[in-house]
Amino acid sequence: MDTLLLVLILLLIASATGVAARFLPALPIPLVQIAFGALLAWPAIGLHVELEPEIFLLLFIAPLLFSDARRFPQREFMVLRGPILALALGLVLFTVLGVGYFIHWLLPGLALPICFALAAILSPTDAVAVSAISGRLPVPPRLMHILEGESLMNDASGLVAFKFAVAAALTGTFSLAGATLSFFIISLGGLLIGAAVAWLFNLVRTRLIEHHLGEATTIQIILLLLLLPFAAFLIAEHLGCSGILAAVAAGMVINRADLKRESQLNTRMQAQSVWEMVEFVLNALVFLLLGFQLPEIIGGALSHSLHDVGDHEFLRLLGYVVVISVALLVSRFVWILGATAVSHQLSRLRHPERHDRFASMRVILAATLAGIRGTITLAAALSLPQLMNDGTPFPARELLIFLATGVILFTLLTGSIGLPLLLKNLDLPRDTHEFEEERRARIAGAEAAIHRIERYHHDRNLDFAREQHNEELLVAFNEISARLMTYYRQRLQLGDHDTPTPLLEATRQLERETRLEALRAERREYYKLRGRHRINDDVLRRLVREVDLAEAALTGAGGSQARH
Repeated sequence: MDTLLLVLILLLIASATGVAARFLPALPIPLVQIAFGALLAWPAIGLHVELEPEIFLLLFIAPLLFSDARRFPQREFMVLRGPILALALGLVLFTVLGVGYFIHWLLPGLALPICFALAAILSPTDAVAVSAISGRLPVPPRLMHILEGESLMNDASGLVAFKFAVAAALTGTFSLAGATLSFFIISLGGLLIGAAVAWLFNLVRTRLIEHHLGEATTIQIILLLLLLPFAAFLIAEHLGCSGILAAVAAGMVINRADLKRESQLNTRMQAQSVWEMVEFVLNALVFLLLGFQLPEIIGGALSHSLHDVGDHEFLRLLGYVVVISVALLVSRFVWILGATAVSHQLSRLRHPERHDRFASMRVILAATLAGIRGTITLAAALSLPQLMNDGTPFPARELLIFLATGVILFTLLTGSIGLPLLLKNLDLPRDTHEFEEERRARIAGAEAAIHRIERYHHDRNLDFAREQHNEELLVAFNEISARLMTYYRQRLQLGDHDTPTPLLEATRQLERETRLEALRAERREYYKLRGRHRINDDVLRRLVREVDLAEAALTGAGGSQARH
């Protein structure tokens, strides 16, 4: 009963924090949720939630990463695979080595493998927090894709590095060749297992659709889709591979498979609604759980006497947090600046006729501050072993957990303050390439619709002639065809512009607003008719669903929301 009440309380708080963030727009939602969690876990209130790292990764991180990967644009991932892998692999290794040696210099009482373990804990970034902070800011689309791709991939590389650092601390031995081979086996194995599980799901989905069409099939498919990231994660971990990468690979394969299922409107709409709710709840619970750990983490760091690193007054501990956080930001800035310079030079050598601009310092600084640490860091820190192989306590475990938690909060605060300042009034060039793609797609879609109406009109007229339908029905069908042809020809004229212009954008906006006003008036009238008992509930639901679908198409109400 206590567990049930705790779950209900957490869900209520998750909803409350979402509402509270609306009235505190200056504060990112993750910070509000962490504050709520810390307040409720304070000893005077007495709520306590123990976070089990393995369960946390399975229950929260796997489905969130799966959802992110399922939504991530695959073309952009392939185009930006160089910078994404440079951050997800290269920067993680650079951070583990560089920051690890720095921590050893700062805290010489800690063994070098333990310092590397802490650096590995701090290496993954959190896209949930970045999205929450930068959601209303003018982030360049290319930069946002790189940051999202980095957070999808660097969780696994950071956790694998952490695993080997802890093994070296426990055993006192480390083999670079063995670690490298194991890294590739764990990573590639996770990717292959995730892809195989998603392929199997797609096969089952195809069979269900072929044999059992209807509402029950839609529910079964959505339920299987919800279970898919857990299955991929558990199978990969059971086989000794990366469950995180398995969940990511499963999401990407499902994304690719969904592109071939254009006719499943009902499944697509319902799955989108379900995933939006799941993402909101899991995102909120992730940061609430982080807040719940704060009082115990702070108390543990202050109460334990860690003789190998000296006194730990609270201000001194905070000083360590600030210095290590700054070292992380500096290493990230150096890596991004160097990688950008190398990429720019290689581009100039390959394409000397092009004159690409070097990334502005504001964008590089924004990418640096966007390296916010989050839930993966906390889960890794809490998974540190309690004992060494010889039965002695793991050195400075409470200190490491405190430092990791402090870095999470520090990077959240610096990102919350720094990103809006850096991105404010940022001069983003108009994305004419994306506009051109949209324009061509609109034209192609309208032409395809016109062609199909013409063929369908011709075929139906032949049917009317053979079956001797009455003249009134034939006239009505001709009017419907003419009306639809007029609508799509207007769409063609509206899309026939080579470049985006203020007039074109204003025209489209006016058309959208006018159609929305008409749809909303239509819906209000249906509810009025139901209130007067002119129509029954079944008719109301059917009519309102038609209007809702039309409005969702205009407003993007079914579109995805960002998270890790």
